[in-house]
Amino acid sequence: MATEVSYICKRTVVSTKAVEPGRFFPLSVLDHHMEKNHIRMVYYYQTSREVEVGGVTKKLRESLSEMLTHFPIVSGRLVRDDERGHWKIKCNDAGVRMVEAKAKGSVEGWLTNLDREKELQLVHWEEMFHKPYYWSTFYVQLTEFEEGGLAIGLSCIHLLADSTCATTFMKAWADISLCNKMITPPLFHPLPPPRPRNRNPNHHPHMELIHHYKSLIEKPIALKDVRYTTISLGFSDHMVQACMSMVQPNGPITPFEALTTLFWVSLSKIKGLGNGLVDMSICLDMRKVLGLDYGFFGNCMVYNKVHVEGNKFPQVVKAISDVVTKMNSEGIMDLIEWLENNDTSSLTMMNGHDLVCASLEGVDPYLAVFQDWFKPIHVSYYVEPVLGEGQVLILPGKQGEGPLSRVAMVTLREEEAIKLCEDDVISQFSPSILMKCQ
Repeated sequence: MATEVSYICKRTVVSTKAVEPGRFFPLSVLDHHMEKNHIRMVYYYQTSREVEVGGVTKKLRESLSEMLTHFPIVSGRLVRDDERGHWKIKCNDAGVRMVEAKAKGSVEGWLTNLDREKELQLVHWEEMFHKPYYWSTFYVQLTEFEEGGLAIGLSCIHLLADSTCATTFMKAWADISLCNKMITPPLFHPLPPPRPRNRNPNHHPHMELIHHYKSLIEKPIALKDVRYTTISLGFSDHMVQACMSMVQPNGPITPFEALTTLFWVSLSKIKGLGNGLVDMSICLDMRKVLGLDYGFFGNCMVYNKVHVEGNKFPQVVKAISDVVTKMNSEGIMDLIEWLENNDTSSLTMMNGHDLVCASLEGVDPYLAVFQDWFKPIHVSYYVEPVLGEGQVLILPGKQGEGPLSRVAMVTLREEEAIKLCEDDVISQFSPSILMKCQ
């Protein structure tokens, strides 16, 4: 397997226009709490077999350089502020690292036999150096297939960006490549400011979110030598509708709530909990709740614990739906203000204990259409490292497969992933296996 991908070179790509000197970009409290995580994404494209290997990479390298002029935070470097020692970005045009590679066979052949270990060869990542000022926070890998096809791997530290930001980055790069114009530019501004202190004196903070973050801060992570793997399951529009009807036949719910219920109950049985449920947290994008534009660049994913009595589908989905409803602007602002008054970000690992089910339904990676009308034929997302009970990412399905179609990327201990593929409840929906256990 190791010989399927040959790495040609690693270089630094800088923007075509220099940023004004002395510019810094502060990071928010939601950014600080994601420092220990990073994101990896792989986009697959069909390309003409007539193009010589290396030709597509050269064009995309040039368009990336153009695009970086609009993303000074991406091409900057991490430094500490003098006041509290928190990270901030010095916008110094240091650039992003790009790895160029080639792979045997075609992209279609690659996708027919995909697993986690194989896919991660297509997305380069380096842990932070002991000298962070020289370390690139973003990495791009371009892998051209000898018999046609391209994979674009993007990785970044979660401290700077969440999955929505990374998707915006890819879309902006595609726009510049396709039409030399950015259709959805990034917006670099702070989270909503703290509310005036002379607000309603009878205001009682929403404590559920605060308690969850506080519990994560106070509970140390016990790192174990556990082997995790990832499987990817595709659910058609019809399958998701059937799942929604099964878990909640008498009320409106979202695809995320239905699929989270399905995986929570099934994984709890696989983990041997009998009539109980494994501890589970959900993770949601709060841009819309906070009145922020989709292009807001920074972390806006918020985690919350779900508590439920019983393990029947209607009970479970109601508990999830109730928690989603309670994650409103008041509760999020209470959390942000509490985090700003409690400097504990360096201790937090947001995915360290529970099963985490994250909704990425708001992203649309299939809009990243590059020059020569290269359209994504498959995408994968990872939020790393995965610890504790595992992780489920719910993504939109491919364009043309219906508005309710979804992809579930599930990362579990290897023996649990094998059992999940054989689970009777999930198997009744006949999801397509897009990535198998290795």
